[in-house]
Amino acid sequence: MSEKTRYSDEELKEFEELILQKLAKAKEELNTLKSSLTRESDDSGDSFSSVKTLEDGADTAEKEHLSQLAGRQQKFINNLENALIRIKNGTYGICVDTGKLISKERLKAVPHTTQSIDAKLNRQA
Repeated sequence: MSEKTRYSDEELKEFEELILQKLAKAKEELNTLKSSLTRESDDSGDSFSSVKTLEDGADTAEKEHLSQLAGRQQKFINNLENALIRIKNGTYGICVDTGKLISKERLKAVPHTTQSIDAKLNRQA
């Protein structure tokens, strides 16, 4: 029997449902981060100037951290949305480096991946 070259429609449907769940959760988390950033910006009350200066430094660091998290979350969302496109066009689960199927276990752990674990390890080496 020849090696399987793509996942079946049923398998792709399973992956699609998994990705849609992760996507919904990721968007929810991004909205929470964005609202935290907005709340931080609006949260400027009157206080003593020396205390205010210390708080401003901490606020800036916190905003920067939240902003980085929001950026990472947005990238994750983009990767998940790209995975949905690959499901639609029939290239989902196929390693971009080897052309072989990516293991189901890897896809369940990292549903937006485009590389098999071997290809990923070889690229890092």
